[in-house]
Amino acid sequence: MTARRLRVLIQRLPPESATMTAIRNAMTDEELAEQADKGEPEKAPWSQLEQLVAVVADRIAGLTYAYTAANTEKGKKKPTVPEPIRRPGGKQAKPKQKLTEAQANTLFEMLKERPL
Repeated sequence: MTARRLRVLIQRLPPESATMTAIRNAMTDEELAEQADKGEPEKAPWSQLEQLVAVVADRIAGLTYAYTAANTEKGKKKPTVPEPIRRPGGKQAKPKQKLTEAQANTLFEMLKERPL
């Protein structure tokens, strides 16, 4: 068997195979981050089934949030938006920056000056 043939066979293994898992486990954090930037979640430590289950869980959490928010009485505190399940090999979501009082005032002044 040639080295090329062996490489092709290894590349065609399913993501959840023992060989692919061993290759992923040997990768550094930098290599995993690089693959996340390239958009290759199939090379992350989760199998495709685990990725799909995480998507389903996120969708159910979103639907639960929407249902709860729609049925919350007026004047009551709305529920918080659910965080998606972190995927291995993916970047952590950056927290949303809150608008400071000074930034809000600057924005308000800019909007007042601009005619509609």
